[in-house]
Amino acid sequence: MLGSWSAYSEMFCHLKPLRRFGLRKVLPHWLHYSRPLSGAEAINALRPFYFAVHPDFFGQHPREREVNENSLKRLSVYLENLQKPGFKSLKPTQLTFYIREKTAQNSSEGQEPISTTGFRAVRFTLHSSDLLSTVLYILNSCSLPVEHVQSLNTNVHSQPLKEATGMPDRPIKWHRSYYSFTGFKDPDEDLAHVSRVETTLTSWLGSNGKGAVKKLRNSLPLRKELDRLKNELSELLQLSDIRWQRGWGVAHRCSQLHSLSRLAQQNLEPLQNVKGCTVVFTDRSGMSALGHVMLGTMDVHHHWTRLFESLPSYFDLQRRMSALEAQISNLLGGVQVVYMEELQPALTLDQYYSLLHTFYNQLLRSRVPPQPHPHPQSLRGLQMVLSSDRYAPSLHELGHFDIPALSDPASLQSFMRTKAQQARENMTRREKLKVMENELIQASTKQFSLEKLYKEPSISSRQMVDCCKRLLEQSLPYLHGMHLCVSHFYSVMQDGDLCIPWNWKKGEAMK
Repeated sequence: MLGSWSAYSEMFCHLKPLRRFGLRKVLPHWLHYSRPLSGAEAINALRPFYFAVHPDFFGQHPREREVNENSLKRLSVYLENLQKPGFKSLKPTQLTFYIREKTAQNSSEGQEPISTTGFRAVRFTLHSSDLLSTVLYILNSCSLPVEHVQSLNTNVHSQPLKEATGMPDRPIKWHRSYYSFTGFKDPDEDLAHVSRVETTLTSWLGSNGKGAVKKLRNSLPLRKELDRLKNELSELLQLSDIRWQRGWGVAHRCSQLHSLSRLAQQNLEPLQNVKGCTVVFTDRSGMSALGHVMLGTMDVHHHWTRLFESLPSYFDLQRRMSALEAQISNLLGGVQVVYMEELQPALTLDQYYSLLHTFYNQLLRSRVPPQPHPHPQSLRGLQMVLSSDRYAPSLHELGHFDIPALSDPASLQSFMRTKAQQARENMTRREKLKVMENELIQASTKQFSLEKLYKEPSISSRQMVDCCKRLLEQSLPYLHGMHLCVSHFYSVMQDGDLCIPWNWKKGEAMK
């Protein structure tokens, strides 16, 4: 499950010790008398945090998984900048993580109540310029233990500092005249300043626009190479499309295409089975529930070759899956069984077929009679998605039914008939919203002369519409020729793409 653990460990491999401390109010007393953490110690210190937020644990919750992935990337950038020699100060970085919990706990300041799905959202702002205090601040913000950090720091006094040195067991609160005389920053004042400053779209673009332009220009040769490789492979293998499940950089994507191209040169025959398919580079090899051929980026050519050779058996499973969906539809009044990639967990074809088979057997055991079409209460034209959750059936705001595979068939049919009219109304609104979203994307792209405007999968059509409507009211010359991604946070990606939150604030920052 933790196959990508090393990716998050690597973010600390470049860390070096620092000597400034801050955030005295939230740190244990022994911190002020200990040496800075090394990079390896930081990895061990944050291990409970990674276990709590690691994306691999959120397979059933794709939106929360993506939020954690993006926040981990931004955390890596923050720590990398913190370690650069000669830095003066760091911009406060607000992060959001969803944390797994085994038992219910009372929510605390900065934390949302625990949801029924077994995790809670935690938001905090990093503003320390020291590795050790940053690590402790993260752990404290997530209500995780910090005692193990002291044991990692071998230069901390072996006996309690209060007994060994006579020092008080709480940090000293210096008068503001001390900071005025020494030139040091008052951590409490910095924290108060952070809470008063609110990032706005114009101020953030003004501060980050030039850096993004530089990164974008540097990435242009690789972007052209990526397009060339993608077109050549699509034509050679007669592919429907080539995609990436994660937000890898352009250089990483080029490397993956080069690898596939070399395999095609060495042994083209097995790859001919992929004709007409969509290839997706992701974490594991196989076939997705949508029928896309998944190439695991950590796999070697031998694994890819075996996958291409086994595609005929996957195609056979696809046909059986379609037949099973049709049988379920026939039993439930014509409702269409669909798999929505953007709303459901990432399932392989085998996993999805197993889920369908479980639900179908549930219907058969309850002896649900097939309903003729047309039927006075037909569900034809409506959609349902299956899940492995054990919650009650529900109607999604987008118009489809969310149905647990172990639902009681009798009550399920009654529920769907009762909600059928509302489902049709929701679907009509969804279609209108999708048309409006596409029109606003085109209008925004044209008005700001954007090279590309796109959104992360976790951004809904309603959020995208709201974002674009407000963008069109602004004058934003910084966006000319840029790649703009609507997300949940501000960030400049490694290839120059600008990420802005869908609910960005306008105006100047308040101080």
